[in-house]
Amino acid sequence: MAESDDGQEKTEEPTPKKKQDAKEDGKVITSKEMFVFASMLGAIVILMAAGLYGPSMATAWSTFFRFGSAETLDSLMLVRLLEGMKYIGIISLVVGTPLLIATLAIQAAMGGLIFSGKNMQPKLEKFNILKGVAKMVSMKALVELGKALLKVFLLGGLAGVILWQWLPVLDTTAFMTVGEGLSTLSRVTYRVLSALVLGLAVIGAIDLFWQAYSMNKNLKMTKQEIKDESKQTEGSPEVKGAIRRRQMEASQQGAARRAALENVLDANAVITNPKHFSVALRYVPGETRAPVVLALGEGAMAFQIRERAIEHNVRILEAPPLARAIYFTSDLGSEIHPALYAAVATLLAHIYQLDQGGTADLPDIDLPQDFRFDENGINAA
Repeated sequence: MAESDDGQEKTEEPTPKKKQDAKEDGKVITSKEMFVFASMLGAIVILMAAGLYGPSMATAWSTFFRFGSAETLDSLMLVRLLEGMKYIGIISLVVGTPLLIATLAIQAAMGGLIFSGKNMQPKLEKFNILKGVAKMVSMKALVELGKALLKVFLLGGLAGVILWQWLPVLDTTAFMTVGEGLSTLSRVTYRVLSALVLGLAVIGAIDLFWQAYSMNKNLKMTKQEIKDESKQTEGSPEVKGAIRRRQMEASQQGAARRAALENVLDANAVITNPKHFSVALRYVPGETRAPVVLALGEGAMAFQIRERAIEHNVRILEAPPLARAIYFTSDLGSEIHPALYAAVATLLAHIYQLDQGGTADLPDIDLPQDFRFDENGINAA
């Protein structure tokens, strides 16, 4: 049983992420025996197609060796050589292209087509002699030896059986015409190749099963590795719990602030930083010990507070530094911070003068240094 560096056994099936990472590294299921099978099958198809066009091809090829008179021999040799090279190139493409397509198709069916640059990088560990010797006596080496012996015995046996059956007929080819002899040899060749392809299909299927089993075994993970991967992809349980708590708190806070909009009509004033914050305050001497925050919000919530204040004729005053100070230091439904009493008292006194018909401008409001915030809640000190 494989073990990791920390001593844990790799008993868990690989996760989809583990498989995807391996695939990106170029580690996919592949089988050399299936490639040989695909090549042999493609070769048989090509030979069968060549049989249909063989006579015409042979006739065309024979024209390359007809040079006519001796006077034109030099010029014809160059012409025929160029024509022959052209036909050889065409034949190579006709034969090589289907074999290439068959090879790519069989790999796509086995494990997909992956082009990874990591496999092209030099690996110094491959020059380790000790590791090389260890690989020679490893289970993989034994499996490769078994496959080689299976190919020798199975393919050799199949070819031997076919030739043994046709041996009486092959003995008589010396007495046949050229056409009959070629036809007989062609049938025997097809029989042998077909038997070899079937044998390679069996060997390829066994090898493919072994490769899939080996890769899955190599990719198996320990329970700790699965936990670590889960933390990397989804975050640790502690972090996820903290995020959920913050989300719940934000949701509850947002619901409470929306509900508090109904209290704006009871406010003495709404203090705003017009583009960002709004705070609704209530202070009744003898009823409240200090000014109380009835509603507060930023952005869209701040705009809704101002709308409610306009609907209920609640006075709105623009005092950005004070609005920010109350917003960042006070809670909904609580009294303002004692350090802001003087600033709010100045503001309430100004409101009282306005209610009595005064027209004085808003006086300067002095704030303690520690209560001067910007729009992001960062203290200027």
